[in-house]
Amino acid sequence: MEPEQTLHMARALVLADLSAGDVARADVVSLVEDAVAHRLWWVEQWPEGSEFVAGLLAQDVQDALLERYGRCPVCVGDLHALEVEPELGADPHWVCAKTTVAVARVGALGSVGSGGGGRGPTRDREAEDEH
Repeated sequence: MEPEQTLHMARALVLADLSAGDVARADVVSLVEDAVAHRLWWVEQWPEGSEFVAGLLAQDVQDALLERYGRCPVCVGDLHALEVEPELGADPHWVCAKTTVAVARVGALGSVGSGGGGRGPTRDREAEDEH
């Protein structure tokens, strides 16, 4: 698969998860586009790593959201972070950071029921109190 095609597929998965969390606003989509542009060079240099791009792109966007808006996605109920696992591997999943239970594949947060994850950004209240 061509690098751009791989990135477009990864982009679609990340946008699906953002839509599931109801955070796919224009400014957030711009963060996705920035992450895609950054990963294009990476996948061109290491085409064998193309199966890792979806997880890496999800992590890139998650990091960008954290810097601007807060943790995203988060588990419903307890509002703690979901993390991408494996960090560098094929078939990435969103995993509850607290229970280490896989919640959904990257791109499939919309299929998670009300007990799962996928909520939009939430600011860490302690971090906000410090500012």
